Amino acid sequence: MVLPSHEGAGGNLSLDSGTVTLKELGYKQELRRDLSVFSNFAFSFSVISILTGVTTLYNTGLKFGGTVSLIYGWFIAGAFTMFVGLSMAEICSSYPTSGGLYYWSAKLAGPKWAPFASWMTGWFNIVGQWAGTASVDFSLAQLIQVIILLSTGGKNGGGYEASKYVVIALHGGILFIHAILNSLPISVLSFFGKLAAAWNLVGALVLMILIPCVATERASTEFVFTHFNTDNGDGISSKVYIFILGLLMSQYTLLGYDTSAHMTEETKNADKNGPRGIISSIGISIIFGWAYLLGITFGVTNIPYLLNEDNDAGGYAIAEIFYLAFKSRYGNGTGGIVCLGVVAVAIFFCGMSAVTSNSRMAYAFSRDGAMPLSSLWHKVNQHEVPMNAVWASTFIPFCMALPSLGSLVAFQAMVSIATIGLYIAYALPIFFRVTLARKSFVPGPFNLGRYGILVGWIAVLWVLTISILFSLPVAYPITQETLNYTPVAVGGILVLIVSSWIFGARHWFTGPVSNIDT
Repeated sequence: MVLPSHEGAGGNLSLDSGTVTLKELGYKQELRRDLSVFSNFAFSFSVISILTGVTTLYNTGLKFGGTVSLIYGWFIAGAFTMFVGLSMAEICSSYPTSGGLYYWSAKLAGPKWAPFASWMTGWFNIVGQWAGTASVDFSLAQLIQVIILLSTGGKNGGGYEASKYVVIALHGGILFIHAILNSLPISVLSFFGKLAAAWNLVGALVLMILIPCVATERASTEFVFTHFNTDNGDGISSKVYIFILGLLMSQYTLLGYDTSAHMTEETKNADKNGPRGIISSIGISIIFGWAYLLGITFGVTNIPYLLNEDNDAGGYAIAEIFYLAFKSRYGNGTGGIVCLGVVAVAIFFCGMSAVTSNSRMAYAFSRDGAMPLSSLWHKVNQHEVPMNAVWASTFIPFCMALPSLGSLVAFQAMVSIATIGLYIAYALPIFFRVTLARKSFVPGPFNLGRYGILVGWIAVLWVLTISILFSLPVAYPITQETLNYTPVAVGGILVLIVSSWIFGARHWFTGPVSNIDT
């Protein structure tokens, strides 16, 4: 059945506006619509998780450009991310479904291109989400390894260094717990989502104040705002090039706000509150993320030492900053380990919310028949939870991390797919909005008015720019160990998606289809 055109909620005021709109878009209400605007925001904010992204890739920022890349790069990435978010929010207001991006592409590309546009966007979205979950929970496993190392004496004090097999086991255990939590009713998950948002906000505020106050040696204001690190040891001397590579930390952190779109079928008045969740999660992340960055960067006094694999934290820069701050003042680094525990909890919540978003995307995508064994993944249980999709969305990320047993280059590939792959999925419906649907797009309650086209083009061009920039070599000379696998990983995904379309899906996949009986 072809989906009906969206013509607005009409005059029916007895039902939730999101429920009315969902029915007009061709879907029946199967998930429990219990989330408030704050709950919707909380899920996106906890997936963005400033403590997660900054902590995970802080080394990258320090290595490429140092404090200048961290402090100023954050605002550059943040400003352009907001353009992307505003465009997505406008489209979300018109089409508030769990399918999100791939549904938007189908509606905006027009009947001729709808199936292919939907297929491309949907698979980039879901693979990017799986890669994001894999990278987040693998990062948590690595941080737990560092916490154990420091708790047992540090690298220079005979501390326990977990093997790669222990790390992958931790990764699997974390995903298992996330699957159990995501099997609970949405009302329970909503509580955890709010707790996660509060933990990120309060945690960032506490750490940004505590670390520079405790540290006996602090960087000067001049150092924090003007020091540009060119000593990267990778044969790159161009400051522009170095600064671009340093942007990856900020752009990777400000990712995942499409969660608000995937939660719209469980959000009250989703045509209004879904867009609010997207925009507020980005805006608040930019503000509090910069404050967190600024605070901990005042604890940076010796960049080469922080990046040195022979320090107590094994080269994990933020862990070493926290550890040294307390050790220098109190004679031991216990307080720093506790601070790392605060970050670890934030990363745990981030992974939990990422699985929630993944499962809703898998549920919606399979509802339209796009995934193998689709009838299995879009089933919901008595609590209106897509249980099978939840467990699939933890098993696949576990498998995606297994290549790390051979090389940690695999982890960088996951980060690449998560960052570039997801942004490609973000950009495709926006591109269709400003081109094929320039005149036919019917805006929802939230819209950008006459600025919609301009904002959309800025968003598309930014995604195109970062897709090119983050594919550049990160070290010279280029060898098997220093090769940037971003274009290989993302290009491989592109080949698989297009090939599966040409040799199979184009014969049977028609794009989103209605599940309302007529």
